[in-house]
Amino acid sequence: MADKILEIRDLVIQYTSDKDVVHAVNTIDLDIEEGKTLGLVGETGAGKTTTALSVLGLLPKQQSRVPQGTVMLNGRNVLTLPEQELRKIRGNTVSMIFQDPMSSLNPVMTVGDQIAEVVKIHEKLSDREALQRAKEMLETVGIPGDRSVEYPHQFSGGMKQRVLIAMALACNPKLLLADEPTTALDVTIQAQVLELMRGLKKKFNTAMLMITHDFGIVAEVCDEVSVMYAGHIVEHGTLEDVFDHKRHPYTQGLFDSLPNIDDRRSKLKPIKGSTPDPVNLPSGCPFHPRCEYCMEKCSKSFPEKRQINDTHYVYCHLYDETSEDQLKYTEQEG
Repeated sequence: MADKILEIRDLVIQYTSDKDVVHAVNTIDLDIEEGKTLGLVGETGAGKTTTALSVLGLLPKQQSRVPQGTVMLNGRNVLTLPEQELRKIRGNTVSMIFQDPMSSLNPVMTVGDQIAEVVKIHEKLSDREALQRAKEMLETVGIPGDRSVEYPHQFSGGMKQRVLIAMALACNPKLLLADEPTTALDVTIQAQVLELMRGLKKKFNTAMLMITHDFGIVAEVCDEVSVMYAGHIVEHGTLEDVFDHKRHPYTQGLFDSLPNIDDRRSKLKPIKGSTPDPVNLPSGCPFHPRCEYCMEKCSKSFPEKRQINDTHYVYCHLYDETSEDQLKYTEQEG
C-alpha cells in the first residue's frame, strides 16, 4: 500500500455564533494516498470546505474550535502546528484551488507577480528567477508566458482558473485541495480545466482532494469517493463501489436526483425534505428524517461503521442485521 499523505481521524469542528454552536464536521475519518484523488461529495453545508480548511490550518481562530481529532499531513498534525510552521507548508506541502476564480486573485498585481510571490516564499530564488518560474507554470497550464505581465481582469474565467492552478502547483505540493474548481465555469471550459488538472496531477504525482457535488466530475478525476452528509461521512469506496454498488440511502438519493440520459422520459426523484440545521442536528442518524427506510433505532443512535468489502464501508442501520428493510433496499438498488 502506498504511503498516506493525509490521515484525518475522529475530526470534530464546531463554529460558535452568539449563543449557538454550529456542528460543521462530526467525527470523520479520511485517508488520501500519495498520487491518488479522493472525491468528497455532498450537498451545500455538508462540511466539505470546512474539512479542507482544517488541512490548511485556515479555520477562523475566533469562531471555530476543534474539540477532538487529528489532521496528519505528511506525518505532522496540522492542528498543533504554530502559524509560522503552517506558512511553510501552505503552497509547498499542500495547496488549494478555491471555487471562485473571479475573487481569488489580487486585481492590482500581475498574474506573473502573484505566482512568483508563492515561489519566493518557499524557495530561495531571485525576483528574476521566480518570475521565470511563473512564466513556465503559465506555459504548463496552456497560457503563453508573455501574458505574465497582464492583470486578472484581462483574463476570462477559464483562464483565471488556469492561473490559480499554476499558482497552486508552482512549488510542486504533495497534496492539492480543489474546492469545486469548475463551479463558476461553463460546461466546455469545465471539461478543459478537468482534463488539465488530470494531466498535471499525473505529471507531478500530486495527491488531490476534489470537493464537489457533481458525480460527473468524480467519475472523471477521482480514484475513491467519500459521501458527506451533515458533517458525517456516510459512505466511502472506490468509484466502482459507490457508482455500481451504493449502499447508503442518501447516496442512492443523490444518484436518483441526476437526469438519466439513456431515458429522456424518466422523472427525477429528488430527496425529500432539506438538509438539517447544523445548529440543531437530528438525533441518531442525521439523515433519518428524510430516509424512506427509517427505522425506530435510526432516530435514537448513530449507526456503526459497516464494512461491505476491503475498500467499501457505510454508516447505516440497514446493515446492522438482515431485515426486511435491508432486503427491500438492496433489491431496489440492484
